[in-house]
Amino acid sequence: MLRFAPSQTEDLSINKLRVAIYNYILSKQLNEDLVIRIDDYKKEKVIEGMDKKILELINLFSIEYKGVVYQSESLKYHQKLAMQLMGQKKAFSCFCSDEKLQELKEKAENKGKVFSYDDFCEKLSDETVLNTNAPFTVRMSKPKEDIKFTDALNGEISYKPYEVDAFHILTHDKTPTYNYSCAADDMIMNISTILRDEEHLLNTARQIHIRNSLGYDKEINYIHLPSLNTNLTVQELIDDGFLPSAIANYLVLLANNTPKEIFTLEEAIEWFKIENLSKESVDFDIEKLKEINRKHLETIEDMRLSKILGFADSDIGKLAKLYLNECSTIKEIKNKIDTIFSEKTPLNGFEDEYNKIKEAFKDAPFFNDYNDLEKYLSEKTKLQEDKLLKPLAYILTGNEDTLRLNEVYSLIKNYIGEIVK
Repeated sequence: MLRFAPSQTEDLSINKLRVAIYNYILSKQLNEDLVIRIDDYKKEKVIEGMDKKILELINLFSIEYKGVVYQSESLKYHQKLAMQLMGQKKAFSCFCSDEKLQELKEKAENKGKVFSYDDFCEKLSDETVLNTNAPFTVRMSKPKEDIKFTDALNGEISYKPYEVDAFHILTHDKTPTYNYSCAADDMIMNISTILRDEEHLLNTARQIHIRNSLGYDKEINYIHLPSLNTNLTVQELIDDGFLPSAIANYLVLLANNTPKEIFTLEEAIEWFKIENLSKESVDFDIEKLKEINRKHLETIEDMRLSKILGFADSDIGKLAKLYLNECSTIKEIKNKIDTIFSEKTPLNGFEDEYNKIKEAFKDAPFFNDYNDLEKYLSEKTKLQEDKLLKPLAYILTGNEDTLRLNEVYSLIKNYIGEIVK
């Protein structure tokens, strides 16, 4: 089983979506289930409704998963395992205040050293611990040996005991920390492969240390992706008019050796290989995404594109595609379509001509052919060339571009009454 573990404390980032997509692809290739495991332990930071928003976005990308679990549902199990570790002297009560720990960190920084807990509380006698009424946290004892693991993308990884450190596993209110709950849940769920961002490399070492201390010896496969340099969220890209299919295409293409540039996730499942990914961090290129999005818009069914834009008319889908030489997102195209249907004021420099054409439209019959419409309006208004065409183009489209007026009219003729109002 594989898992994707977003936090309920923040919006779904582009980086996290990339991780979710790769987990989905691997789950299909390995023929294993994918589960969504939501980190909801930081109650004071949890954003109400964020879990539903994240799941809606994941569904938008057609990422299939077996089910959704919340880490807090396993609280009693997490606490039970922590007591087991404490009973076996593999974890200990820590009475150090936040102020004391901050002081130790500052001393280490002043000496140019990486902070590592000094094990003061681990050395306290059982009697002292029992007689201390101060609030306490629970820390893991430092490992005795280096923690080593193999990463499918990065090779052999090793951390010294002082790097792993005596880290917290339970907070003052006895709720589990991130590393501890992840390590325990991966045991509970029998996770076989963990794919996540490279920022979690040290976390992986700590989680291995927890599972080793609990006697869990099942081998887990690890893949740590190079970081994607962007602060964008998935919702921002969706709001800006990027198609989920194009976003997914770009994220799989990014720093990857793929057989072609434009593809679907279903196609990627057939040929995706972890070893083809770059090991270097990569920048997010919004212009490249726009290019890919435009190509996806070119191939989308006209009726589907029309519905995305709020219509149910394949002609509107065709109309939208006319703007792909200057637009690359749904938002940009929608602005063009909205301009066509917006209420217009007289065109600057052509006020009289504008009013004459508008008046002529009042008694105009329906014209299936643009040339017939133009001929009718010319006869009714006595206007010729730019005096007719520029204000007419403006009335029909919201701009003065006359080049594609014939083509545009064929797609909006059924809406003339609504457009010329």
